[in-house]
Amino acid sequence: MLLDPVILFFLLGAAARVAGSDLRLPEALYEALSIYLLIAIGLKGGAQLAVQPLDALWPIALAAMALSALTPLLLYPMLRGPVGLDGVNAAAIAAHYGSVSVVTFAVAQSAMSRAGLEPEAWLAMLVALMEAPGIIVGVMLARRVLRREALGAGHAQHDARLAPGAASLGLRTRTVVPLAPSATQGWAALLHEVVFGKALVLLLGGLAIGWVAGPQALAPTDPFFLGLFKGVLALFLLELGLVVGGRMGDLRRAGWRLLAFGLIAPLILGVAGALLGAGLGLSATAVATFAALAASASYIAAPTALRLAVPQANPSLSIGLALGVTFPFNVILGIPLYIEIARWLTR
Repeated sequence: MLLDPVILFFLLGAAARVAGSDLRLPEALYEALSIYLLIAIGLKGGAQLAVQPLDALWPIALAAMALSALTPLLLYPMLRGPVGLDGVNAAAIAAHYGSVSVVTFAVAQSAMSRAGLEPEAWLAMLVALMEAPGIIVGVMLARRVLRREALGAGHAQHDARLAPGAASLGLRTRTVVPLAPSATQGWAALLHEVVFGKALVLLLGGLAIGWVAGPQALAPTDPFFLGLFKGVLALFLLELGLVVGGRMGDLRRAGWRLLAFGLIAPLILGVAGALLGAGLGLSATAVATFAALAASASYIAAPTALRLAVPQANPSLSIGLALGVTFPFNVILGIPLYIEIARWLTR
């Protein structure tokens, strides 16, 4: 796996940033690369959906969305208890892990091809289905915490008014922290941000175009969207390596418990995803894909949605953990492990 050029590009970017190199990719190029990857993955999946019996995919789709929604509920107590985070940041990080990483999916597909497992293009559907549910559940957890804090602060102010000498008696008093507008805004705004965010629009749009057009109509575009895919992915991972190298300081300050979570959580979630895929009777390729997506953490869609819905959370914690710890772990060690687990479960 380490000999895969796309992984070596990622390591090159991380090493260059740690070494203090002035290597940079233009922001416009990074934007163009991300747009290309999302559309290419969507088109490939949509073309395969056009020739798949959709009745057989409904149980898989429902299972994928359920896994995404349940992940934040599983991780939130871990982040609050053993890791020791406050409620808002715990919910924000849980939302990132409830969603998925489209780049991890692309790397997993490339690794499975090298391992002799032919990727099934309909699996791109899972990326679209698993992106939003975890974010929505994570935001619900964060807003619950914010409402409790605001309510508790209101009671503390009321008690202080009734007993002005409380501070002199050594009793704890708190200032009122008003509930931010983002914590009270309607769910329509949040759903609009998640569903119509750039990542999901491009991915779902590509799926729809591929589905309507079908493989034969898309054949003339294959040299561009399929032939260049791995080269574009390598450049994209070079930029991600630069980003990860620049966040090393944030991760060192986060504490060893949070770093350990970034390594342990993908293993737990990857095994859960593999077991779910095997329970559905899927192929080794599909089981490995379920595992890789379940183990991944979003650093594109989730940060955008959380910035709108829960601005009180610290984005350097969630993005640094997802991109600086879990993503490198998955692409270097996790994905080969998930492939072997999938082979063993489907033997």
